[in-house]
Formats: sequence, structure tokens, C-alpha cells
Amino acid sequence: MRYAIVTGVSKGLGKEVAKLLLSKGVHVIGISRSTTVDLNANATAHGVTYQSIAYDLANIDKLEELIEKIITDFINDDITGLYLVNNAGVIEPIDQGVNISPASLAYHFQVNAIAPMALTNLCLQYANKKVIPMVGLMVTSGAAEKPMFGWTAYCSSKASINMYTKTIAEEQAGANHKIIAFSPGIMDTDMQEKIRLSKKTAFQAVDTFKAYQENNQLQQTEKIARIAVKIMMQNDVENGKVYYARDYL
Repeated sequence: MRYAIVTGVSKGLGKEVAKLLLSKGVHVIGISRSTTVDLNANATAHGVTYQSIAYDLANIDKLEELIEKIITDFINDDITGLYLVNNAGVIEPIDQGVNISPASLAYHFQVNAIAPMALTNLCLQYANKKVIPMVGLMVTSGAAEKPMFGWTAYCSSKASINMYTKTIAEEQAGANHKIIAFSPGIMDTDMQEKIRLSKKTAFQAVDTFKAYQENNQLQQTEKIARIAVKIMMQNDVENGKVYYARDYL
């Protein structure tokens, strides 16, 4: 039996990835700030289960308890493989770094960097204990490789995800695990809407992002999810690699 833990599962890319995993016979545990029940029908249709957990990933002090609950309550002892999709993330604060409060910066990094790293570490501990293979997918961004005025937090948190992916993959090279990063590109999501509402003094490229929508350049999350799941499930997935959706479009 294969299981997947997907964060940010209530909408967008996370929800589409969860649907696809369910359709491939994978039991899914979804984590989001609100409980998501509308994937139950998808699970039933494919003879698997879907469990929803309401949890704010900024609450990093309870992540060990969260994983313990998932293992105890939702994962069967005869598990044969584990997927972890670290999709949840925030774009805020969008502003020049000098205007960002320590509290806002801390929240951003807790959700975008610390939580996915910690969840991956905890799931690797479990997979090593059970001697089962694990595939971890960290959703990153092109912003990890390109500084953008107004995205000091976002660019920095995603850059840390890329380096973590490469480093943890090297540490786990002797195990049967694959930890990769996935850069989805520009998608039609709530995050894009928030970006378009930015003031130009806070985010200089706001007009460019408005043009993406006006010119129908935003990819649909379902299409990008198919690419992500395909990469996760291919036999020759390269441990530690940053994959780009644009290479598959």
C-alpha cells in the first residue's frame, strides 16, 4: 500500500496533485489550514482513502505530533512506499525588505522553508525505520534563482528549499529515497491574484504579472500537477534535482 502526504491540499496545485495520486491508487493524507472533504469521492472511486487534517504549518512546534498522528491514525503497517508533496506556501510579505517586520518574516519562513524541511526530515525518519522508499517533492520557484524587487522573503525562502533539497539528497544517497524540487512556473492560482494586487512601490514587476493573466499565459494547475506526478513516479527520477515544468510543456 502506498501513501502520500500533500500539504496545501485545499486548492490549486496541491488539490490537483492529490486527485491524481488518488487516481493512481495512492492513499492520501491532505494537510491544509481548513479541512478538505471534497476529495473523498475521488478516493472512493479508486478504492483508496483520503484523510484531511486542518493544520497551520506556521505552528512548527507541533509538527512532530502531527506526523505521529498521521502515522498512528492513518497509515497502515503494511505501507510499501511514501510520497511527500510539500506544496503549501505563502507569497506575503510582498514589499521591500526594509519595510518587512521580523514577525512577518518569521511567519513566511516558517511556512515556506522550515515546515517543508522539518516534514521531510520527519518522514525520512519514518521511512528509514520502516525500510520503505520515499519520494519527497518540494515545490520551489524560479524566484529561487532570480532576485526580484519586493520578493526578498519569497526569493530567499525558495532558494533555501533548493539548497535543502540538494543537501538532504546527498545525505540520503545511500538510501532508497528520492528528494527533488519542482518549479511549476506561473499558474492560475490565488497566489497570482495576490501578486497582481501589489503596489508597484512594493513589487516592481507587478505589471508583468498582470500581463500574464491578460495574455492568457498562466498555466492551469491540473496540467502542471500531471507533470509533477509524472516526475515523482518515474523510475529514473534523479535524487536532488530541481525539475522545471517548462521542460515538459
